Parts: sequence; structure tokens; C-alpha cells
Amino acid sequence: MNMDRYRIGSDDKLRLKDYDPEDTAGFKDKDEVQEKFEDLLDRLAEQQDRLFASRSNGVLVVLQGMDCSGKDGVIKKVFGGINPGGFRAYSFKKPTEEESAHDFLWRTHKDVPAKGYIAAFNRSYYEEVLITRVHGHVSDKEARRRLKQIRHFEEMLTTQNVLVVKLFLHISPEFQLEKIRDRMENPEKLWKFDPTDLQERQYWKEYTSAYEDAIRRTATDGSPWHIVPSNNRWFRNYLVLRLLVEELEKLGLEYPKPELDLSAFPIEESSLEKIDAEKETNSSSRPLLA
Repeated sequence: MNMDRYRIGSDDKLRLKDYDPEDTAGFKDKDEVQEKFEDLLDRLAEQQDRLFASRSNGVLVVLQGMDCSGKDGVIKKVFGGINPGGFRAYSFKKPTEEESAHDFLWRTHKDVPAKGYIAAFNRSYYEEVLITRVHGHVSDKEARRRLKQIRHFEEMLTTQNVLVVKLFLHISPEFQLEKIRDRMENPEKLWKFDPTDLQERQYWKEYTSAYEDAIRRTATDGSPWHIVPSNNRWFRNYLVLRLLVEELEKLGLEYPKPELDLSAFPIEESSLEKIDAEKETNSSSRPLLA
């Protein structure tokens, strides 16, 4: 499986129509990747443990995509098995009055993960050059200025040992409509339905153009984008997990070597034997359950 086909670097000319949202890399169904998926979950947990122990890097996962592309689902399926103490998920909606009073990066910058931690952004600072641009709240000139600033921002994060993994969850308009209908008709999913999703569908071409421009202008060799075909949820989750694990393993994370001289803390065998004897005594003295 060639992972480079999903990677957008600094020299790439992106057109989203060249990527099939139905793509599954030749896999037929979920069963074909289930064993691989479980292995990747174990590898992710191991990398998170090394990350937290070494405190050498932070990891920021940026999830972008059209409505119903599955950003929440990725967070649930991919990160559900790691230690929640070292993971944070943030969802960015309409800016508050306080957030709007600051520069456009302020509200997201403060949630960039510290070294040792992983953070996932469900939407991100990219919304400031997407929905704002599509609806005319910022001009094309201002959007291009912000994209340049975002590029510099991500370069700064990279130099500060923050790994930025940017993922565009790619779906078709037909798939989105199917999901919206499912939310409207299924009582258990009705709470997910937002009338604005139907309104925003009218701007599909404009959003596509805005995404293409944003990805082209901010994809670098040090902070590339990844196009994730997402019409098939099982493949979306598998590909995101594999991309993330491979990026983490490239960091070469290691457990820190102890600074203490352990020979200065001898443990006598007699002490261990005493502890074992006490355990055996306590166990034998417990009353048997009737």
C-alpha cells in the first residue's frame, strides 16, 4: 500500500476531483483490515507511552473536512484506546466575543499540545480561511495573508518539536446527503442534525475551491497534508490510524535513561523474601467464601 498517494507536499498541485472518496486501496471490506487495525492500535498506544515518557515532542492532529465527513468518528475510533491522560480533543465552533477580539490564531494556539501530549483539533484555525472566505467575511487577499501566516505558524510549531499531522477527510456530496438524511430519519441520530448543514451544501463548489487553495498554500515537506478518502468509514479510520502511527514512529521516540545511579539503592534479597512471606501468610489466613 503506497501511502505517498495520500500525501500532499510542497511541490504538489492539488485537485480534489483527482482523489476518489470511495477509494479503499484495494481492500474489499472491514474484515480485511481488522487485524492490521488492531495491531496499529497497539502500536499507537506504545508510541503514546514513549511520547509521554520522553517529553521530547508534542503531536497536533488537525482534522478538517466537509460536514458529515466524520471528524468526531475518527477521534472516537482512532484515539479511543490510548491513555486519556495524555490526550486532548478540541472542537472549534463559532468564535466567542472574547476570541473574536484576539488575532485569528489565538484561540487555537493556546490549545496546541505541550511536549508529551497528543491533541486532536476537530476543525481548527483553518476555519478562519474557509467558512469566513466562502461567506465573504474576509476577502481573498486577506485569506491569502492568513494562509501565509498559518504556514509560518506551523513552521514555528515544527521547530519547537510539535509534529503537525494535517488530515482532510474527503467525502462526496452524495455521501454527505445520505448521512444528513440518516440523521433526520433516525431518532437516535436526530440530535446530530443541524439545519445549517443543508444550507452549507449549497456552497460545495466554493468550499472545495477554498480547501484546495488552503491545502496548496500550507502543504510543506515538514508539515504535509494528507487526503483521506472517507466515504467508507472503516477505511477512513484505518488510513488515519496508519498515517498517524507511521508519523509517530518516524520520530524515533525512546524511553528516557534514568539519571539516578540505581546501584545506590540496593534491594536486599532478605527484604524481598520477607515481603513474599507476608503475602503468603495473609493469603492463607483469609476466610474461605461459602
